[in-house]
Amino acid sequence: MTSESGRAGVSADPSTPSPAPPPRSAGWRRVLSNLRQPKVPVMLLLGFSSGIPIYLVGNTLGYWMRENGVELSTIGFLSWVGLAYSLKFLWAPLIDKLDAPVFGRWLGRRRGWMLLSQGVAAAALVAMAMIEPRQGQLLLGGFVIDQLAVFGVLALVVAFASSTQDIVIDAWRIESADSPEQQGLLTSTATLGYRAALLVTDSLILILAAHAGWALSYDVMAALMGVGVLATLMAREPAASVLAAATPHPALFTARGLFDALVGPFLAFFREHGRWALLMLLTISLYRLPDFLMGPMANPFYADLAMDKELVGQVRGSFGLIATIAGVAAAGLSAVRFGFIPTLIAGAVLGPGSNLAFAYLALHGNDTGVFTAAMVIDNFCNGYTGVALVGYMSSLTNIGYTATQYALLSSFYALLGKVLKGLSGVAVEHLAIDRSLLEAYSLFFVGTAVLGIPALLLCIVLAIRRPPTIESRVAPAA
Repeated sequence: MTSESGRAGVSADPSTPSPAPPPRSAGWRRVLSNLRQPKVPVMLLLGFSSGIPIYLVGNTLGYWMRENGVELSTIGFLSWVGLAYSLKFLWAPLIDKLDAPVFGRWLGRRRGWMLLSQGVAAAALVAMAMIEPRQGQLLLGGFVIDQLAVFGVLALVVAFASSTQDIVIDAWRIESADSPEQQGLLTSTATLGYRAALLVTDSLILILAAHAGWALSYDVMAALMGVGVLATLMAREPAASVLAAATPHPALFTARGLFDALVGPFLAFFREHGRWALLMLLTISLYRLPDFLMGPMANPFYADLAMDKELVGQVRGSFGLIATIAGVAAAGLSAVRFGFIPTLIAGAVLGPGSNLAFAYLALHGNDTGVFTAAMVIDNFCNGYTGVALVGYMSSLTNIGYTATQYALLSSFYALLGKVLKGLSGVAVEHLAIDRSLLEAYSLFFVGTAVLGIPALLLCIVLAIRRPPTIESRVAPAA
């Protein structure tokens, strides 16, 4: 992106916090002005590209493998390729400090990595369609290789390329915003694109696979990565990225260079936020905990309610989709109009509130109307809280270390929930010892909602006593 689009006052030293811009009023006229920015449709397309691969190496891939007779244990092992999304902070420093091979000189550091990762992901998806997940042997270069092993390696390549794309798209989004309200708008736009991609790869691909087969379906998904390529070519390299690339740094593969790349982002984060840094990290790690803990029990809950699978799919794809879009839009407008902190607090209330809707559904039983209402509440709240948290995390990063710090925050926020959610089934079974299964579900959902209280209290503390640097970044609109 040209220099006039960058943030004003960026320091040449990436370890030095950039001067905080003065609070600005973000009335509705400014909201409409931001909507007309060319970067908004680019962000929508990049969000779509970011969401395409994740289910293709996750839930949807498991469906394909099971139809081909692959054992459940093997499907479970292969799901570990998704750990790339949680470990992306390990190679994010390289993305921050190095240009992409070939494309970096042509497009710049951010867009160069975008194009490279999109091309690798698309090529690996095509190769997966050619290999297919089957028990058998392949003859490659005179060597006999297990077919599933080759397929698993290709899935790992997709996950690695996809998570790398996520790193650089997040960095582009943060560095391209000229103001806090624009950051909120770009965050909600990216989420809309991402959610649309999940709908394609989780629902529409099943319809396509039923008529044309899985291989062709994966070829079509690979072709949809072209949406990201188009967006990359339409985008402009952020001024902050251009400045960081032009600023002299120690050679990366020296002791000082490695220290700056690997440790520097974390030192810069704690230097800027001081004693508040740990409080911020704790808030982030607890914010989506109720949603993570409830997640694994949602589909079993529908089965135990004797809900028809087709009905569940129809409600998800209609009322649920509309509610998600409404939640994303509401959070985006709230962030633009009122700031990140008020939006974060509202999300801390809405998120656990959706769990209470499931608790009521469990006590009410199999009722289409109540189920639809619960889906609407859940999807709206999840759409809202997702944008609220992403917007807040984006506001905490330093120019010069954007990719690394955001990759760390986005990996960190899910860590506790991913560890604890494996115990959710044990919790429901334990609660069902002295009561009915649906009563156990209801009590479990209430319990997960109660676990959202600490995050709400921490958000209030941040709102009341947040440090000046954060207050200026997220100052509410007049």
